[in-house]
Amino acid sequence: MPKGELLKKLFHSYAQGNDQAFQEVAGEIIRDEESKNNRVLANALRRNLNNVTRQQNLPNGDSGPDKSAARKLTVIPFEREKQLPLVETILPERRASDLILDRANQHLFLSLLDEFRQRDTLGAHGLRPRSRLLFCGPPGCGKTLCAEVFAHEANLPLLAVSMDVLVSSLLGETASNLRKVFDYAAMQPVVLLLDEFDAIARLRDDDTLNGELRRVVNSLLTLIEKFRGQGFVIAATNHERQLDPAIWRRFDEVVFFEKPSSREIIRLLELKFRNFKKEFVSAEMAPFLKDFSHAEIENACLNAIRRAVLSKQKSVSRRQFLRSIAQENRRRSFSQPHPA
Repeated sequence: MPKGELLKKLFHSYAQGNDQAFQEVAGEIIRDEESKNNRVLANALRRNLNNVTRQQNLPNGDSGPDKSAARKLTVIPFEREKQLPLVETILPERRASDLILDRANQHLFLSLLDEFRQRDTLGAHGLRPRSRLLFCGPPGCGKTLCAEVFAHEANLPLLAVSMDVLVSSLLGETASNLRKVFDYAAMQPVVLLLDEFDAIARLRDDDTLNGELRRVVNSLLTLIEKFRGQGFVIAATNHERQLDPAIWRRFDEVVFFEKPSSREIIRLLELKFRNFKKEFVSAEMAPFLKDFSHAEIENACLNAIRRAVLSKQKSVSRRQFLRSIAQENRRRSFSQPHPA
């Protein structure tokens, strides 16, 4: 059956309160997504459906959420034109031990997690934990990874907004899509990640911006300011100078990610070679990796390890790693802007 027809049946059964029909149609949609190898979406839908089933089976008088509130969580927000999901649910697997941060950011994230875990204590004094975060910095310096680690440490699902789907070609639909995403994120504790944030938060006096996108920025300002979900909103951008000035005031914290220092490069090398031997001292390699991003250093390490594994070697030699650094440096040269 075409997806459009399935969705019509799903919403009809929802409106009629027919739980059995709703679950049958939802199961058919999940199986259809699995047949298309859309595993992440299918797993997210199945988890939400299972949560609804458990809530509906609660005995009368149970203190759990009411059925109507639980059922709303099954309806992942879709854009209207092509019926594509606006968010992707990611199960965070990366841990704090996978992340190298400078001391200031490390202290900041620990304090944010502490506020989240003790939010009831803050609430008793009329206070809310800081929950709206803006991540800025060059590409490859850990913004997206940090959002995943943050979700893992807070024991929350990570909702990544599909920015290419969110920004609709239909006039007026982008702001509507944004509202759906924020409404959905407010229904349950989650970490909502708006990556490539500058795509929807550009300077409103930018001559290249059309009227609709200016209205989108206005809607975005309101949605962020009024967000009262129990989780977090994290916006990430590589182009913070392109953001509208009013955006900055809507966030509780602005976090700047920089390229790793020499000390952080050494820690990163030790981290990446923790499960594979190396025949060099990390401190000796740090000068060769100056101005590399976290992602570029990781690429150099993994390429060297792959080469050693395929050569049936049990360790990475100094020469092999220097060759891998040179290869990564060559790749970097193509991605960097050249003088006119």
